Amino acid sequence: MPKVSVYNVSGKQVGEIQLADSVFGIEPHTSVLHDAVVMQLASLRSGTHKTKTRTEVSGGGRKPWKQKGTGRARQGSIRAPQWKGGGIVFGPTPRSYAYKLNKKVRRLALKSALSAKVQDQEVIILDQLEMQQPKTKEFAQYLSNLNVTRKALIVSADINEAVQLSSRNIPGVKYVAADGINVLDLLNHDRVIFTQAAVAKVEEVFA
Repeated sequence: MPKVSVYNVSGKQVGEIQLADSVFGIEPHTSVLHDAVVMQLASLRSGTHKTKTRTEVSGGGRKPWKQKGTGRARQGSIRAPQWKGGGIVFGPTPRSYAYKLNKKVRRLALKSALSAKVQDQEVIILDQLEMQQPKTKEFAQYLSNLNVTRKALIVSADINEAVQLSSRNIPGVKYVAADGINVLDLLNHDRVIFTQAAVAKVEEVFA
């Protein structure tokens, strides 16, 4: 079982914790991680692209010229796609790119991401993380005490409003509840900071 040191917000080690092998100690499955990331990125696409068809472009109320006798090709409307300013054939229309992976695949991807972070020694465990009132400067000092200088994902068992307000103005820092973690966030941050309560909650759900 992976053993990780536990720190307080002052950066001092206060103990150790054994992480569950079934959640934090598996062999990362790279292809499943890729599938999960692609799925999340697809769901983030706006899908608002739009072109106009021949029924939506302006003009073309009548036949440009008579059917026969002009020597030119027959035409029914200047809104036809072969005309300049005409409609677009089979152009993109608003749609959702979102799709879902099998539940077991999603769970495996999350476990793989968590295990990869532990193997790369990018996981920090806090004994607790609570604030009585929002203070960004104080929260930034917590990160400094833990030697966190780059992008960090902070995971708590439940959302503490003061911590949420304190962390949201710090670039590269994201604060989420344990039930809100996802593969994209885990891989997109250099450090993942769990509270002990958050670890217990994650292990309870995924073990």
